[in-house]
Amino acid sequence: MTLATTLVILSTSFAISIIGGFLLIPVLRKMKFGQSIREEGPEAHQKKAGTPTMGGVIFIVSIILTTLVLSYYFELLTTQTVVLLIVLVGFGLIGFLDDFIKVVLKRNLGLTSIQKLIGQIVISIIAYFLLRLGPFQTTLTLPFTDVSFDLGILYIAFLIFWLVGFSNAVNLSDGLDGLVGGTSSISFAAFGVLALIYGQNDLAVFAFAVTGALLGFLLFNINPAKVFMGDTGSLALGGVLAMLSVLMKQEFTLLLIGVIFVIETLSVILQVISFKTTGKRIFKMSPIHHHFELVGWSEWRIVLTFWGIALLAALSAVLWEVF
Repeated sequence: MTLATTLVILSTSFAISIIGGFLLIPVLRKMKFGQSIREEGPEAHQKKAGTPTMGGVIFIVSIILTTLVLSYYFELLTTQTVVLLIVLVGFGLIGFLDDFIKVVLKRNLGLTSIQKLIGQIVISIIAYFLLRLGPFQTTLTLPFTDVSFDLGILYIAFLIFWLVGFSNAVNLSDGLDGLVGGTSSISFAAFGVLALIYGQNDLAVFAFAVTGALLGFLLFNINPAKVFMGDTGSLALGGVLAMLSVLMKQEFTLLLIGVIFVIETLSVILQVISFKTTGKRIFKMSPIHHHFELVGWSEWRIVLTFWGIALLAALSAVLWEVF
């Protein structure tokens, strides 16, 4: 795939996101689909109450249109492309239902954890069996080594864990304007470059479609955000990012490329374990981006720092493969 093709994909999804933002945000505002802010969250966030949410629809539509049209045009529409779109839409639909219940039906908790989990597991199983229709390998390779092992039928358990885990990890990270949009765009761009290196052009089309769509969405989502992606966007991004790593057989590389999501999740796990075992908290608040808020960092400083860490991690992963 040429540089010109890559730029076409990026610019197309970018443009569709921008058009979608200008069209959808006024509708969300008019319908009063505003975000409710948790009382236990940082006090500074209360001023964000009422900002339109469910904005993930903007970039999800952009990704779908760009991927389908350009994959077909460049003759790169494959089973893997279809699986990625199913995971994107499936996890996005779970998030949409959660947002809808919170915002429209005014039930702050949205879907229960069990309801979300069941939906995520069902979609993961569907993805697994679609992949097994072809020559999909159920092996895992340890990062930066040639050591691999075949999980066989047990790979389905790994796939469920991976998709559900990263879907929720990205969801946990979505707490500051532009944080997930920026870090996710970097992660998908890194996988796009790796896909080009490995000659997986069908996956590269999808990865760069996501990158462009998120960059377009960021114009509306950076501080002060005009729209939030909501669970609609964050659950979809996490699930499909994990699926992309699986299709590229770079599962554990995701731990480096998606290091921000790993850190955010670990901060929550450590906080819970510490409080339940000792009664003390490690952080002022978790996920960790809230800790930095409470120690006096500005929202912009936190977001830019996390973007920088994500970029360094992504570059490290790509350079390792190149050299």
